[in-house]
Amino acid sequence: MTTLAAFPLQGVIFEGERLRGETLRHGIGRLVLARPALRNAFDALMIEELIQCLATFRALSPEALRVLVLEGEGSVFCAGADLGYMRVMAQAGPASNTADALALATLFRSLAAFPAPVVCVAQGAALGGGFGLAACSDIVLADAAAKFATTEVRLGIVPGVISPFVLRKVGLAHAAPLMLSGRRIAAEEARTIGLVQRVVPTVEDLDACLSEVLLDLLQAGPHAARGTKALLLRAQPLPDAEWTEFTVQAIVQARASEEGQAGLGAFLAKQPVPWLAGLPTSEGKL
Repeated sequence: MTTLAAFPLQGVIFEGERLRGETLRHGIGRLVLARPALRNAFDALMIEELIQCLATFRALSPEALRVLVLEGEGSVFCAGADLGYMRVMAQAGPASNTADALALATLFRSLAAFPAPVVCVAQGAALGGGFGLAACSDIVLADAAAKFATTEVRLGIVPGVISPFVLRKVGLAHAAPLMLSGRRIAAEEARTIGLVQRVVPTVEDLDACLSEVLLDLLQAGPHAARGTKALLLRAQPLPDAEWTEFTVQAIVQARASEEGQAGLGAFLAKQPVPWLAGLPTSEGKL
């Protein structure tokens, strides 16, 4: 996580079990994922706290909150869903899975619709839901070694509620190859497709890069920045209720399917998924 020495801490406005929200000098807000031992992986509580923390920041005035920074403690920004959460969702019924998918959709929409500029610092990796957080941010910074992926299809499920935000960020031509394969891409490739805006050589370089980006953003008037964000949201609309419901049901159905159950089960058991049997290796061998 960056130190942001030029923007001293003023206070903590949200303290959860999985994350915290901080206010820094000059109108900077910082939302910090705080599960470094689990690579800041998602679970139901983190999703709930993210929604609550974003609402707390959203209530601040344009002068009090000029830019929101999204970071993660430790070496990885966000590795997607944690094992315990995946185990629960794999066994949950349609009602629980629907509620969970709706919560995820609410989270991503809340971040994408945030009224002030959002800067995401993605060190190490942004996978699954972490990729979704990056896609919902206005500016993404990454170290050169960082990896990005929508990994869901490799588990037999689908990148449902994040899909409209990924498409909105990078477009169909770039989103389709990633979402259909689940392959990981390096930070430089993520920059070429528009997911990442700045790549620095090492994690240590992220601090100076973030400070530079924040100083650029603070040149804008607080109300003008929010007015411009509103223009961008109007020009590139967020998914409507029908599209959101479709993506929610796509997740619910995929998790309950035979393939989804097999894929999640194999992942939890640390075994190969069944559809890989007999495939050649990268060297062309069976």
